[in-house]
Amino acid sequence: MSGATMMTKSNAPAIAASSIDEGHPTKAMPFGRTLIKLAQTRPEIVGMSADLAKYTDMHIFAEAFPDRFYQMGMSEQLMATAAGGLAKEGFVPFATTYATFASRRCYDFISQAVAEQDSSVKLIGGLPGLTTGYGPSHQATDDIAIFRAMPNMVVIDPCDADEIEQMVPAIADYPGPVYTRILRGNVASVLNEYDYRFELGKAALLRGGRDVLIISTGFMTMRALDSAKELQADGIDVAVLHVPTIKPLDEMTIIREAKRTGRLIVTAENHSSVGGLGEAVASCLSMNGVTGEMRRIALPDRFLAAGTLEVLQERYGITRAAVSRSIRRWL
Repeated sequence: MSGATMMTKSNAPAIAASSIDEGHPTKAMPFGRTLIKLAQTRPEIVGMSADLAKYTDMHIFAEAFPDRFYQMGMSEQLMATAAGGLAKEGFVPFATTYATFASRRCYDFISQAVAEQDSSVKLIGGLPGLTTGYGPSHQATDDIAIFRAMPNMVVIDPCDADEIEQMVPAIADYPGPVYTRILRGNVASVLNEYDYRFELGKAALLRGGRDVLIISTGFMTMRALDSAKELQADGIDVAVLHVPTIKPLDEMTIIREAKRTGRLIVTAENHSSVGGLGEAVASCLSMNGVTGEMRRIALPDRFLAAGTLEVLQERYGITRAAVSRSIRRWL
């Protein structure tokens, strides 16, 4: 598949790795395809997987560069340690697994072999947040909080296929460790409509608005933009500030937008309410003396249920309709 296709019906299975709302075009395997393109001129780039290449779009890299791909088996700890070693030898490893395994299963190995060494390892976490219905063992609802606490680690939550395509070369150029979530398979294309360009460590105001400021990350920016269009019909003017890099946080831009008085501030993330974007923004504003009414859209601080994504995302309040309802209620 090449180019973009239109998603017209929501029928994703429970294991689906991304959430595409009706009406958005999609791109196939943006992470894998972009990594292949980049590797054609960057011989130091290598791919790694802990037995999940097919489910993180790394399998097409393995097919394109079989001598530069390492299948580590079901051993995330080994993969993290080997990635650190490869980086020490001048390679730039992109190591893929599910986000929950990367964050929980091999935290100490990443800390010791990657972050403490400030090595140029790119950790790629699939199934971020609530993008699978397979229950707590696969739902990475705390990965951002975990990696935010790790020194030297950059933390990114891209919105869509367009941002993933721009992000991959940017993190390859960055000389230190990076953890990024990804969406795999057919991924929505949203940000091209807003003439957006990814910059590491930078937030971007995608649309202005006088009543509400949504500060969002990951695919919740897609939901925020869709909700803003819906609320506009009700006379509610919503601004959307996209924050792809959660660490380091673009405090200057967040403070500038939050200081505009008279607006409800809402953070929106596909992550637990503990330790993610909402708490990072609240701390930033508090420490800089910025006051105002603030609310959070996030997953609850508990282990989530198993089921279909459509039902679960509505239950836990991160669908477009749920975002709109919450904002109307708060206003």
